[in-house]
Amino acid sequence: MPQIKLIFSQDEKGKVPLLEWLDQLPNKVQTKCFIKLERLSLFGHELRRPEADFLRDKIYELRVSFQGINYRILYFFSQNQAVIISHGIIKEKQVSSSEIDQAIKNKTQFEQNPKLHSYSQELI
Repeated sequence: MPQIKLIFSQDEKGKVPLLEWLDQLPNKVQTKCFIKLERLSLFGHELRRPEADFLRDKIYELRVSFQGINYRILYFFSQNQAVIISHGIIKEKQVSSSEIDQAIKNKTQFEQNPKLHSYSQELI
């Protein structure tokens, strides 16, 4: 199976919301998040629960848990890529509709101008 390329979405100013969110998390959580991102890159669409799940409207969540806290990273697939489009979420039971709606807006922005909204540095 070919490896999936991970693309991190950035805003118009060049900020990468996910990386800013990760910087605020404890080191062990950051490590777990990067391991899950690497597994997403390796397995793509084949990654399933408990590691990943489909939410709605082509939006998926990468699922990370640490000491009873649920961390989520939202993404979508575009050709042979997984595009990370969220700032990261800490949730209790389910990802809120407003977070998914924001992810859909981010997806639309990305699709309208992928070059502008793609973070160019390799992370994994």
